[in-house]
Amino acid sequence: MAEQPLRAPLNLKFDYTRSVGPTIGAFVTALRDRKVIGARGSDGRIHVPPPEFDPSTHEPMTDFVDVSDTGTVVSWTWMPDPIDGQPLTHPFAWALIKLDGADTSILHAVDAGSPDAMSTGMRVRVRWADERTGHIRDIACFEPGESDSASTATASGGDPVTGIITPVDLDYTHTASFEESFYLRGLAAGKVIGGRTGPGAKVYVPPRSASPTEGIPTTEQVEVSDKGIVTTFCIVNVPFMGQQIKPPYVAAYVLLDGADIPFLHLILDCDASEVRMGMRIEAVWKPKDEWEYSLKNISHFRPTGEPDADYDTYKHHL
Repeated sequence: MAEQPLRAPLNLKFDYTRSVGPTIGAFVTALRDRKVIGARGSDGRIHVPPPEFDPSTHEPMTDFVDVSDTGTVVSWTWMPDPIDGQPLTHPFAWALIKLDGADTSILHAVDAGSPDAMSTGMRVRVRWADERTGHIRDIACFEPGESDSASTATASGGDPVTGIITPVDLDYTHTASFEESFYLRGLAAGKVIGGRTGPGAKVYVPPRSASPTEGIPTTEQVEVSDKGIVTTFCIVNVPFMGQQIKPPYVAAYVLLDGADIPFLHLILDCDASEVRMGMRIEAVWKPKDEWEYSLKNISHFRPTGEPDADYDTYKHHL
């Protein structure tokens, strides 16, 4: 019986950090101060949230206008089973809401209690978050009713918001292809296995589901060496959030002996300035008890000390 494809739950989780610029920055800074602002376009329409560029002229949007924190539901759908990270933990409605004074709609949650309490055309108002930082979540949600006359804007006196952090958390189950499965099983056994369409064809590492030139499945398995050469590379000097290796270090395309296409990996155990095209390198495997179905089993590559490869042997693999 043929081996079944590998399947595994995966989680893509990181904090997405971005600068906001003058337009989105003005919008989220106002939210921090319990205000909602829009921007007037060249056609006179008020856009909320304000886009960075005018839809008609493509010029920056700079004419900011205060709008109400009360509006009308344009359309809606019910969320009976909220998922982690959504505005509310109990059932709620997602709704497009046109705030008074605006000509476009904003998408947000409405805490209505039940779908029977929701309707197109109903009036809703902002429920502000107790703690506001300059983010769309400063609007905790909307709730049915007109604006509370006691609810007023409060100037924070803080600096304008220049950046926001948005958590990204995606859970899914990945089913590997036949080719990806034999490649991963090979790594779990301490081997590097590529794929090709047949004798004499190019060996792809990692294997592809099909040859990009012929469209034929790369089902023939070929074990290649864990030694190879550096084709091209870059030296990483700039630190960034979440970085696990202290700069400078080298990310390089590695062409393994027996393979016809390079893949990206780290070159360590030498000064970054020593790495060069054609350098002979070898894989450094993690301890066997740490192996899994992953390329992470190879911690990095290091120089072998052998003479560099001649350029003509890899010039077609750059």
